[in-house]
Amino acid sequence: MTSQKFNVWFGTMVFTAAMLTGSTALHAQAQNAVGIPVGSTPPAVEIEDLDGNTVSLDRWSGRRPVLLEFWATWCPVCAKLQPEIDAAHERFGDQVEFVVVGVAVNQTKRSVRRHLERHSLTFTVLWDTKGRATRAFKAPTTSYVVILDADGTVAYTGVGADQDLQGALARMLDE
Repeated sequence: MTSQKFNVWFGTMVFTAAMLTGSTALHAQAQNAVGIPVGSTPPAVEIEDLDGNTVSLDRWSGRRPVLLEFWATWCPVCAKLQPEIDAAHERFGDQVEFVVVGVAVNQTKRSVRRHLERHSLTFTVLWDTKGRATRAFKAPTTSYVVILDADGTVAYTGVGADQDLQGALARMLDE
């Protein structure tokens, strides 16, 4: 494992452990914008679908808002956030594109496919093989969510299991 991959892995493990033990410093951070700045426009980035086809993340720009979750099969915080994402999808799925970005840390496309066979997701699932999306969106960890408005501008970012994604989407859509 390269030192860069180890640093990403170690940082993710420390963050996940802190979230599970209730670290107040990290919990407070989860309530504020993190990663790519709100109001900015992320650079165009291409990643893959689970079949290895290239997908541009800006394909929805100018069409409809997008909720991106940086996710991993092994992430317990992602699992805790799933009911909120499901509820947001139920409420806003006809107005917002929901996209899962599978990070390529301690999982493979094969393990993601196996996970999806057991736990179906009704969202687009993509694969960030080379960490391009992770870097472009400055994803600090898994369970990181970015909401882009229809113009592709960052409207919301957050981490952790206690995100109010329905509220963020309602505010963005002026409901």
